[in-house]
Amino acid sequence: MTMTDYYTLGDPVADTKAPDGPIETRWERRRFGAKLVNPANKRKLTVIVVGTGLAGGSAAATLGELGYQVKSYCYQDSPRRAHSIAAQGGINAAKNYRNDGDSVHRLFYDTVKGGDFRSRESNVHRLAQISVQIIDQCVAQGVPFAREYGGLLDTRSFGGAQVSRTFYARGQTGQQLLLGAYQALERQIAAGTVTMHDRHEMLELIIVDGRARGIVVRDLVTGEISTEFADAVVLASGGYGNVFFLSTNAKGCNVTASWRAHRKGALFANPCYTQIHPTCIPVSGDHQSKLTLMSESLRNDGRVWVPKAKGDNRVPADIPEDERDYYLERIYPAFGNLVPRDIASRAAKNVCDEGRGVGPGGLGVYLDFAAAIGRLGRDAVEAKYGNLFEMYERITGEDPYSTPMRIYPAVHYTMGGLWVDYDLQSTIPGLFVIGEANFSDHGANRLGASALMQGLADGYFVLPNTIGDYLAAGPFPKLDGENAEVAEARKLVEDRIEKLLSINGDRTVDSFHRELGRIMWEYCGMERTDAGLRKAITEIRELKAEFWQRAKVPGDGEGLNQSLERAGRVADFFELAELMCIDALHREESCGGHFRAESQTEEGEADRDDERFSYVAAWEFGGDLPVLHKEDLTFDYVHPSQRSYK
Repeated sequence: MTMTDYYTLGDPVADTKAPDGPIETRWERRRFGAKLVNPANKRKLTVIVVGTGLAGGSAAATLGELGYQVKSYCYQDSPRRAHSIAAQGGINAAKNYRNDGDSVHRLFYDTVKGGDFRSRESNVHRLAQISVQIIDQCVAQGVPFAREYGGLLDTRSFGGAQVSRTFYARGQTGQQLLLGAYQALERQIAAGTVTMHDRHEMLELIIVDGRARGIVVRDLVTGEISTEFADAVVLASGGYGNVFFLSTNAKGCNVTASWRAHRKGALFANPCYTQIHPTCIPVSGDHQSKLTLMSESLRNDGRVWVPKAKGDNRVPADIPEDERDYYLERIYPAFGNLVPRDIASRAAKNVCDEGRGVGPGGLGVYLDFAAAIGRLGRDAVEAKYGNLFEMYERITGEDPYSTPMRIYPAVHYTMGGLWVDYDLQSTIPGLFVIGEANFSDHGANRLGASALMQGLADGYFVLPNTIGDYLAAGPFPKLDGENAEVAEARKLVEDRIEKLLSINGDRTVDSFHRELGRIMWEYCGMERTDAGLRKAITEIRELKAEFWQRAKVPGDGEGLNQSLERAGRVADFFELAELMCIDALHREESCGGHFRAESQTEEGEADRDDERFSYVAAWEFGGDLPVLHKEDLTFDYVHPSQRSYK
């Protein structure tokens, strides 16, 4: 089959909202050029925000404080349970408190380079600029960042940077930041500007007269389906890493909100860009339903190694220093254990493929703290990483203070997502997408500690400034359930639920999801090939057809039914998985964490092809034949070069 059997080529797409001229003043000039809504008119405007993580929670709180009427939705039983709470390591900001040479420009440079030159310069520079405001905002909220003995905020290093710019709260930074956003959100709920709807799942986007005007939601407790209206809709529904079944994501994380918007016309950009995190607890058996992340911050003091000899099954304490291979320090001496995530992940896979992996199945490498404990003392290490060490021991039964941790790469974050312009607006007018749900500022590989930075930048600082430019034309005509487009959206949801319940097959939804995940990890994971991706597309299509014939969804739609919830999400994962493989197949280059075996240097490193692939791949839904729209990337400030961390 040729490429044209998998997709068609559409017109180019461009970001028309980003100003030109000096990059240092683009954000300031865009804010000044955007239309404003006066306070009295804000009270007449309604905004729906789907998701209550760092991006959604901060956006809803800020929009409410500005005076808009906000409707907030999450499928969890509380906004506090959004997956942002699981982020551990820290949040980047160019404060340069360490006086080690950091700056806004250096954070901008590191992020563009770390993303392997597949992100927009304008967006990334704005992110670096806003980073310094985020820390002040969070400190004012009472977020308990770690502090040095003199009282100043402490920082630590993360992969892909040679400066110490990551602010943290032990190993629970995401939790503390989310609680800060949650407090701000609850304050607006009490003030009456935000109405909170928990245990509600968005199942369809309502578009009227070409504008996003609302959503169809299902009450997950009662089963009631309702239509909710607004002048604009904001999706902050997170990433889609659970398409791989095994990932570090909470089990509820899904793509449904984004995918419903995609099917209605929102372009989906770079779907194959998946982050493989190098520091996760290895798979221990077929019984597992998710994987556990061990924070990348551990690589500050932990040393990664494997035995030099193949098949060396001795306990780590019995392997002397001269028989150990600290391979990251050997291969990448300039960055050592702090190379970016994609580099560390691929290096771990390589040594395990050589037969030098440790633990069950040889799928693991050691993360050793013996040197740090000897240098700093156990108390100091415990103060920095104690809760992470405790979590590791509870899961594995091993004491990381006395024996090295075992880690292996796992699916973590997705850099792809709905395409947005500089204002964070999708290709559907009135539909804004923030946080991990958009295709973001991270290119082909997100640097550690940048997800929290982007989520809060979007929610606290970017969206509240840009959405007004759109809402200045509102309020838009009132809607009700009798409107044809509204009725059609509701019927789509009702028909889909009825179809899922009527299959009444003999296979569980989880069994289909697990098999889909195996296909994705095998063929669209850390290493990809042309033949493997073609095989994956065929297998996904066959498995999807079988799903709609054999899936067993017990119960009914008239109340709490978690099997029905999972079935709808897995059905969307099938369609997403196919697009991910088509996207990966068309991109015939190794880029970021996306290694094509046919595209590598003589040293086995990723071989990027800027001449052919320096663009964002923005896909239009087209059923079996998606349409590819290309957004060309230009680099005026950080010129593309072969990434080197040696």
